[in-house]
Amino acid sequence: MRVQRVVPLLTVDDLPRVVHAYRALTGLEVVMDHGWIVTLADSDGAHQLSLMTADATAPVEPTVSIFVDDVHEALSNVEAAGMEIVHPLTDEPWGVTRFFVQDDAGNVLNVGMHTDALEVRLRDPER
Repeated sequence: MRVQRVVPLLTVDDLPRVVHAYRALTGLEVVMDHGWIVTLADSDGAHQLSLMTADATAPVEPTVSIFVDDVHEALSNVEAAGMEIVHPLTDEPWGVTRFFVQDDAGNVLNVGMHTDALEVRLRDPER
């Protein structure tokens, strides 16, 4: 398994206001906006920051997103390490398969990978 990118994730109350402020501060542009989460990035995607109000499907908000090339292997590694899964492996409708794990310090990590929408529908035809 290989880590593809790590993105800090800040929970905020007023998403539009905070997005505006971070764009002004960093010069980063909006590359994803789902209404509850916005990701800002530079032109090549090397520097990213996500801002969110509350997670759309999980019971807790993570502090960082770690994208990997094999989320199933990442889950196996986390389970073998005895870490606490706080949101199960889920195929999300926006094209990400992810789970949340909590570390010993209480930080919640969103671990996921982008998945082909067709692949998700084949595994779950009701989506």
